[in-house]
Amino acid sequence: MFNLMFDRFVDPARLRPQLWRLVLGSVLIFLIYLLGLAILFGLIWLSVGRASFMLWLGRIANPTTPAATLIVMASFIGMAIAPMIVARRVHKRAAATLFGPRVRVMRDFAMTSAIVLALYSVLLGVWSLQFDAIPNLPWTLWLSLLPLAICGLLVQTLAEELIFRAYLMQQLAARFKSPLIWMLLPSLAFGLVHYDPTTAGANTWIVVGSAAAFGLVAADLTRLTGTIGAAWGYHFANNLIAIVVLSTDNTITGLSRYLTPYSINDSDLVPMLTIGDLMTMILVWLILRRVLRR
Repeated sequence: MFNLMFDRFVDPARLRPQLWRLVLGSVLIFLIYLLGLAILFGLIWLSVGRASFMLWLGRIANPTTPAATLIVMASFIGMAIAPMIVARRVHKRAAATLFGPRVRVMRDFAMTSAIVLALYSVLLGVWSLQFDAIPNLPWTLWLSLLPLAICGLLVQTLAEELIFRAYLMQQLAARFKSPLIWMLLPSLAFGLVHYDPTTAGANTWIVVGSAAAFGLVAADLTRLTGTIGAAWGYHFANNLIAIVVLSTDNTITGLSRYLTPYSINDSDLVPMLTIGDLMTMILVWLILRRVLRR
């Protein structure tokens, strides 16, 4: 499962691969993330005052407005910074080693995001033959918020890729040769962070499983290319469609132009649609593997 590019990607983690460092680093990432949340909520408290603070917390927990959704995106800033701090302080390696070669990262990101957006645009057309999208934000408001939405998604997707496809994969691969450990475990962890029974209801484990499957695809793209560029590009393009273009009702909908006519907790439609999503994911994965190998 190792190739030359992935071996080079993992190599910086081999300097200090001890498991105690990985455990300590994971704890510190979580604590730094919490610190980032505390700073963000403190700024909200100072901005809106004590009387409105709880109201805003409720809006953030159910992000159906642009402001609440942008705050959710901002909450990932600490998560993005955390693995870079941990790589430098705990493992004594440069933060840049989490990314891979800079030129290749940007090339893989641009190529992958363009391919995924093109394919998903076609699939949205197919979806529209069966369902009628519900307008959400007016065009003018949506377009004015689009630059902020893109910036927020870049941060959010980068934060998750740095943790699950960079830090965890590298440190585990530096210690273990089996992909069941360095590929599967981070993917399962990625799936579990999407566990939200309050929102997804009976479909909770379907959502978790779907996220874990994406984690495996992203992990394989990282293994294939030796950078997080392709995984980041796929993640960004996927979330751009799912959060900014067409959001599933009862999820993060505050920045979306359209909503689906069904909710994420619809136990009749969502399981069937998830099968289609998984088939699409496999198709996109196979195409990307072919393109990125060139």
